[in-house]
Amino acid sequence: MKLLRSTRWHTEWAPNGIPRELLAGAVATFALIPEVIAFSFVAGVAPSVGLFASFVISVVIAFFGGRPAMVSAAAGSVALVAAPLMQSHGLGYLLAAGLLAGLVQVLFGWLKLGVLMRFVSSSVRTGFVNALAVLIFAAQWPHLGGANTATLAMLALGLLLIYGLPRLAAWLGWRALTLIPPPLVCVLLLTGLSSTLGLPSATVADLGQLPESLPFFALPQVPWDWQTLRIIALPALAIAFVGLLESVLTAAVVDELTDTPSNKNRECTGLGLANIAASCFGGIAGCGMIGQAVGNVKYGGRGRLSTLFAGVFLLILMVLLKPWVSQVPVIALVAIMVMVSVETFDWKSLGALLHHPRLSSAVMLATVVVTIGTHNLAAGVAVGVLLSGVFFAFKVSRMLQVQCSDDAATGTRTWLVTGQVFFASADAFIEAFDIRGAQQRPVYIDVSRAHFWDITALAALDKVVERLRHHGSSVEVRGLHQAGAVLIDMPRPERPDVLPK
Repeated sequence: MKLLRSTRWHTEWAPNGIPRELLAGAVATFALIPEVIAFSFVAGVAPSVGLFASFVISVVIAFFGGRPAMVSAAAGSVALVAAPLMQSHGLGYLLAAGLLAGLVQVLFGWLKLGVLMRFVSSSVRTGFVNALAVLIFAAQWPHLGGANTATLAMLALGLLLIYGLPRLAAWLGWRALTLIPPPLVCVLLLTGLSSTLGLPSATVADLGQLPESLPFFALPQVPWDWQTLRIIALPALAIAFVGLLESVLTAAVVDELTDTPSNKNRECTGLGLANIAASCFGGIAGCGMIGQAVGNVKYGGRGRLSTLFAGVFLLILMVLLKPWVSQVPVIALVAIMVMVSVETFDWKSLGALLHHPRLSSAVMLATVVVTIGTHNLAAGVAVGVLLSGVFFAFKVSRMLQVQCSDDAATGTRTWLVTGQVFFASADAFIEAFDIRGAQQRPVYIDVSRAHFWDITALAALDKVVERLRHHGSSVEVRGLHQAGAVLIDMPRPERPDVLPK
């Protein structure tokens, strides 16, 4: 039993070894700091609100989430949704909305609705990832506005360290050089150079006031009545579903990177518990952070320990190491985020545009364009899913064929229907029948090779039969029970060769 517990702990918490998990979590922490502070300003809250939230969410999700190695924190998509409520009613109502959103997410997970992820096509996921990579890269431009020569030189040095150290270690055969992730080396070296040489570069302290103390438990300071519920209900639902969408998609990306499965329903429940806890400790609601998750995985994070340490290390940096963190040059964090954006982007998808079906490529591009245009990941994914459904219905509807044949000896006409009949192909099905050419003749409609998927399809068949009978034809429908009478919520006809009236 002890061996089983030890093996399970190792598999879930530290499959790559404790040192590697801790160092990968530290990389994710440094990637979190600039974005969390920036997202706090987007939401209209103090940096401490976003930083405290990130600490609490990371710790809770490490224990209750369904995707090991995934990093969750205060995110930009949630901040965009939360900002109007913060501006109109203040922090107390924002925290109450986060609490309600967490409850909705827990319910979502308990009802096992994470399977809805199956309706998000691969093209939409690729567009989601690429759009997020572009947004992460674009978010670094404000830090480069008016940059001096020293700042640009530090950026170049940071990128050289991040990308050059692994190649140098491989060339020299120095395995010890690969133990410390290059982004950490980048932060340490650039901080030392900036402090020693007194380079004119913005620091983390310039981004906003860091927390002065530890977070403490307290319920949101709002009246607990129906009026408050009316105010926070819609924002809470928006926060809940945007957070669920981004977290489940991020979990899917990490699944692909690590070639391991995850429990999407547990991830939904874990996110809800994390947001409830964050709201009770004075933090904004959050969700999965794909850029930081990619960085965590890239540098060896595979278990829950890396996620846990990302949150714990963030608290250590905020409180215990605050004087040192305040001196970290922002350009060092920019270099890390540029690396994250480059690693997040699916570069193979650019070449695939020439080989994949045009409609699939159009879905991917639409997801990217809408996401970048609105800075709203949920809007981009929603458009992508909608287009995927429309294009799928269009392609399937074109598979319908209705072939007509006449028997000169008996004078009968037979229509053989092949393919899928549903709401998108029902009109084409009706138009395929030459009603006037079958007047006063026996008619057979063979649908044994077709599938009728919905009431619209059966209504179309009923309409064709009624038209034929109206023109004096005797009609017999063959194979309806094979065509889909058992696939819809209706009783099977007593005579399967005759259309039920």
